[in-house]
Amino acid sequence: MYMRLVKARYMPVSFSLIQKIYDEKIIPELQKMKGCLFACLIISDIEPDEAVSLTLWDSQENAESYVRSGVFQTLLAELNPYLSHSSEWKVELTKDLKVEYNPVPEEPVVKSYRTLLESSQEINESESMYMRLLSLNIQPGKFDEFNKIYTDEIYPALKEVEGCRYQYLTGSDENPNEAISITIWNSREHAQKYEKEIFASLMQKIQPTLSDLYQWKMALEQSENWQVKTSDDISVKYYNVVSGMGFK
Repeated sequence: MYMRLVKARYMPVSFSLIQKIYDEKIIPELQKMKGCLFACLIISDIEPDEAVSLTLWDSQENAESYVRSGVFQTLLAELNPYLSHSSEWKVELTKDLKVEYNPVPEEPVVKSYRTLLESSQEINESESMYMRLLSLNIQPGKFDEFNKIYTDEIYPALKEVEGCRYQYLTGSDENPNEAISITIWNSREHAQKYEKEIFASLMQKIQPTLSDLYQWKMALEQSENWQVKTSDDISVKYYNVVSGMGFK
């Protein structure tokens, strides 16, 4: 399986229109595409103007064929009027030595991931779903060790957690040391209970495989009782699934 994430910022007042376009135009078009298994629109629980379109494909080839077909660009054009303009500006000096301020366009971010481990269940549309994305930086040369621990210990444990409906482990196409664990929950409350009661113990199992920078952070925090921020910190993001459909 292959996953694509398209992340963009939208104008909050336009969200109902974006959801309508996703339901009435984007999902029907994706349903026609060869190899598209599932599509959903998710909105961040933390960033009020962040939306992500997540699609699952049966192969990388079919996902890339979708992009080459021009359908993705056409669907994105439908949404462009409702996406936020960048708040960043660049300063340029013209040939006649006048200063010009031009907005920097904020393009949607597209990321692709290969699925390393997936739930045996099929994802179907639901009245309520909550998604949790955990991003990890793995030590070079330890990805296979991490994958085995996740497969043998973490995946079986997640299957037993109340409210955890689906589990996926993906690897980045761009960064061979990045892994993303995706879990889909019946509700926000189930995900928060897992975070509070179980998550830390599962993280201890994979801690030896995480990046050297993260290991240094953990050691420093334990010995000096400091709170340290690094570029390799574990990233956890939460999303509400507002539209979604599985395709057979």
